[in-house]
Amino acid sequence: MEELNCETVFTIPIFGGIGVSEAVVVTWIIMGVLTVAAIFLGRNLTIDNCSKKQLLLESFFGMLDNFFIGLMGKKGKRYVPYMMTIIIYIGFSNIIGIFGFKSPTKDVRVTAGLAFMSIVLVQIAGIQNRGFKGWLKSFAEPIFIVAPINVLELIIKPLSLCMRLYGNVLGAFIIMKLIELVVPLVAPPIFSIYFDLFDGFIQAYVFCFLTSLYISEAIGEEEETIPKASSPGQIEEHK
Repeated sequence: MEELNCETVFTIPIFGGIGVSEAVVVTWIIMGVLTVAAIFLGRNLTIDNCSKKQLLLESFFGMLDNFFIGLMGKKGKRYVPYMMTIIIYIGFSNIIGIFGFKSPTKDVRVTAGLAFMSIVLVQIAGIQNRGFKGWLKSFAEPIFIVAPINVLELIIKPLSLCMRLYGNVLGAFIIMKLIELVVPLVAPPIFSIYFDLFDGFIQAYVFCFLTSLYISEAIGEEEETIPKASSPGQIEEHK
């Protein structure tokens, strides 16, 4: 229980004192590591005679780019950098416990913040692609009677994203601690491969997969309709 508590590491002496929790400090560490890694990996990039480091980097980001565009479509390309940032951050946050740090995603405030940002982005995407009036009309689709349910989803979706990520990370942590108590020498390293590595990346994937689907739904492509034709020849001409 002590490890689950979000301890205040230090207090910033402004506005009566702002407590900085361990989750925030670890997030700063993750941000620092990723920033240094980005500077190192982004140096000396070339078009010809690419190094193995550059090829691996391009393959990784190409894979993520194709994955998110495949989910959100071409209209969602502008949101791919955000999705890449989130999946990398959550992935590192979930596995950082291996290095002796407390995972920030074990703090419900962190997962709530991530979920809130993602749902706000979903609504912004809907407004940008449909216009404000079109965004409002989308709450009455497919029929106006479901509008209250669609409005309720504004609360349900972020709550679902938040609690799914928090619950799975917390559950994996508790299971690992129980295993360490029962068989402290042999089993923990084996199960750590699953709970700390595999499951950590899976939860990052699920969070970003669902967010991408929500964005895709918000910016949904308008179906092309074939205009009325008086003859089969006109239909063929349209095709």
